[in-house]
Amino acid sequence: MTDKHRSAFTNPYLLLTLTVLFWSGNMVLGRGIRADVPPLALAFWRWAIAFLLVLPLALPHLRSQWPQLRAGWKPVVALGILGVGCYNTFAYIALQHTSATNAVLLNSFIPVATIAISWAFLGKRLRRPEAIGVFISLAGALTIVARGDPGVLAGLDLNRGDLWMLGAVLVWAIYTVGLAWRPAGVHPMLMLGAMTAVGVAFLAPAYAWELSQGRHINVNWGSLASLAYVGIFPSFVGYIFYNRGVAEVGPNKASLFIHLMPVFGTLLSAIFLAEIPHGYHAVGIALIFTGIALTMRK
Repeated sequence: MTDKHRSAFTNPYLLLTLTVLFWSGNMVLGRGIRADVPPLALAFWRWAIAFLLVLPLALPHLRSQWPQLRAGWKPVVALGILGVGCYNTFAYIALQHTSATNAVLLNSFIPVATIAISWAFLGKRLRRPEAIGVFISLAGALTIVARGDPGVLAGLDLNRGDLWMLGAVLVWAIYTVGLAWRPAGVHPMLMLGAMTAVGVAFLAPAYAWELSQGRHINVNWGSLASLAYVGIFPSFVGYIFYNRGVAEVGPNKASLFIHLMPVFGTLLSAIFLAEIPHGYHAVGIALIFTGIALTMRK
């Protein structure tokens, strides 16, 4: 890999964009395989796979950085429970009961929730162009979700799946802001490994309960491939990229990239489901990129 390519993959905006691409695929799979893989099984095996991947990269740093990790164990545990144990689990449960449209719509409010929490607890405020950019981007996400018809938004009814998704939104916003308290001096691989270990330990009893209810994975090539995807890309690679992006640009700007999920959802649907994009997709995508550009301007 050339120096040019290396510098590209240290760009926090590229890392955040790739992360949201991986997460968009995760949402599509979470809805698509709900009949074959129960939600707690999907969450548990997703993070068990990610833990096995990160462990060889985390262990070399454990001995030298154990004092810093032990001193900051409280935020590590909190971040592991929130970001690993709860967010995706809540989203997978939500996708058992609500449509992908509702889930993506509610997920689009993560940047707003993040900014509100960041303002309340860290005193961080957006400049006027940044605030305008956030709401333009949100308008673009809503345009795609509503298929260009405001009546679609008015006709959405909240069910228990939507309430789970709202819980996921709140959890992720808190996680994003909470990254500011992660222990200093801990290597990103060790930090991800520690959080993943906490999350897997947190999920294990819930997964055992789900098994006791007679809900098992329908093992086939599709379910196994889906588990491999969610374990590698949205979890292992995606969390490395997202944590690095938040560290570089801060929680407010990083969370704004969540608005790209409807964009990538549209593209993935066109590629894999042969769904033809419409004019409102172009309008929504243009608004999202305009909002992000305004927010990123110095």
